[in-house]
Amino acid sequence: MQEVGLIIGDDGVVLHDWIAAVKTELGIDLDVDVTGLLDMTRDVAHGVARPAAPLTAFLVGYAAASAGGGPEAVAEANRKAVALAVRWAAEQSGEHGNGQDTGDGKARSDEQRG
Repeated sequence: MQEVGLIIGDDGVVLHDWIAAVKTELGIDLDVDVTGLLDMTRDVAHGVARPAAPLTAFLVGYAAASAGGGPEAVAEANRKAVALAVRWAAEQSGEHGNGQDTGDGKARSDEQRG
């Protein structure tokens, strides 16, 4: 079988094929913004906590479904989650006095600012 799509890590898991299989298994017909969702989970994992990333992804999906579903609902819920993660990271960095919001969803520490 030929691998199609994005490959994650050395274990050969093909993201495109995995997403297609999950959508089929769950009976979902939706174009998935893989890059947007992965960016959101990265921002949450680094700005909040790693375990918060998959839970936030679930909540984004649930919120999108509650709002009627579809790509626009997913994009809106995803946008809100990213904005919250950015604010959260900035607030946490401010409380600890060692970080600054870089505007790209990541907090930069004093060491990174140089």
